Amino acid sequence: MDGIIKVLIKTAEKIASEIDSKAIVILQDIPEEYVSGIDLPVIIVGNNFDISGKIKKIPIPQNLDIENTLNLISAFLFEHEILQEGDSFIYVSQSSLGVKVIKKGLTTVKGFFSSAQTVLQRILEIAIELSIEGREGVKIGTLFVIGDVKKVLKHSHQMIPNPFKGHKINVLDKRSKEIIKEFALLDGAFIVSNTGRIFSAGRYLDIDSKKLDIMLPPGLGSRHIAAAGITKLTKAISVSLSESGTIRVFKNGIMILEYNPRIRY
Repeated sequence: MDGIIKVLIKTAEKIASEIDSKAIVILQDIPEEYVSGIDLPVIIVGNNFDISGKIKKIPIPQNLDIENTLNLISAFLFEHEILQEGDSFIYVSQSSLGVKVIKKGLTTVKGFFSSAQTVLQRILEIAIELSIEGREGVKIGTLFVIGDVKKVLKHSHQMIPNPFKGHKINVLDKRSKEIIKEFALLDGAFIVSNTGRIFSAGRYLDIDSKKLDIMLPPGLGSRHIAAAGITKLTKAISVSLSESGTIRVFKNGIMILEYNPRIRY
């Protein structure tokens, strides 16, 4: 497999030169030495977040579909002024490569890609699994709010006794996944810090949609209003999962990702 990815990277570099693409994106974690000689900006999609050097690393859930993955990468490249509208990049997967053009009207939200991205990645992975599997045979809906914990707690109240009070459970710990899935059956939201610690579950978000003037697509209910509203009142990111299986991500009161993994199954 290493031999194949190396050949694909070399091919991607050649194609990029021929069609004047501005970056190369690798859709799997690889050693940096595989791309160290490339003059173009290189983005490696894996489990780490590091955008300080020429080779940038961003975490995106591996179980996210290719369209949304490429849209998020496009947003990252545009937001960080690596690419502009109309520019293209070459993307390389385990066994193929393709070309993506940065299109007009790209939705990008400043601050979406941050040091908390690994936490968001983990939450999205759990939400995707819950969408596909449900819990105990039941389709469920839930809501995660990530970051700006003090302000989020200020704009919410506890609906039930907090099951995470006094516990240091972190979403980045793989052993926590089943615990999170179990409490996803509860009404209310999970409150998660930028470092991944779960502060609360069963939390009601105190959102007045009329005062906030939230604009959402028709048909979205109170959970999505709360998910959008809390991100307008705070610097948090929210991830909502509806009973229909659709996952939506909100930042600054705007829906920036919509994905239903059940469509693939």
